[in-house]
Amino acid sequence: MFDIRPRVRGISPELLARYREVATSTLGHFTDIGAITDLTPLRRPTRLLGSALTVRIPHLDGSVIRQALEMVEPGDVLVIDVAGDERRACWGEMRTYAALRKGLAGVVTSGRVTDTAELVRLGLPIYSRGPSPLTTRSLKLEGEVNVAVAIDGVTIAPGDLIVGDDDGLYALTPERAETVLAAVLDKQAQEAARRREVMASNPEWWR
Repeated sequence: MFDIRPRVRGISPELLARYREVATSTLGHFTDIGAITDLTPLRRPTRLLGSALTVRIPHLDGSVIRQALEMVEPGDVLVIDVAGDERRACWGEMRTYAALRKGLAGVVTSGRVTDTAELVRLGLPIYSRGPSPLTTRSLKLEGEVNVAVAIDGVTIAPGDLIVGDDDGLYALTPERAETVLAAVLDKQAQEAARRREVMASNPEWWR
């Protein structure tokens, strides 16, 4: 039996816009909470930013992902907790086509992916444990959408902010995202100023 709950609008468009250039490594200077370090992007360079729509699938039954894809809106990040068997790929080529049609910002899964060559070509930002030939099945037994999930010990609620780049991932509650933002932006501004100084002193490094 599926447990499908309403969408949660947690991150405001204004807060999302202010995170447009925030690097995960800068976040890492201010908070450990929300860092997901065991998943990697399928391709680099990559950038992921959006609001979480969460899914939990049991073992090898990935059928509830279809319902989640029907609910997503442009800019959402589909966060899939593969509970029970993280060797399996719950995401592949056909689901990526559906995601691109819906304007999905990207996918984060605690499991694996398949059809990797095509996924790389299509360019949708995807974070996972890597490729696998083992896949989930459409058993239509159970699954959950828009419930709190956990990936690598990080609890992710519907509507949380997902930030990803080449260095990794963060999942932040709207409140946490607001709390750390000023310090993060200030540090990035200081680093940008220092970078300009280094470039001016060592122009040969940027030829």
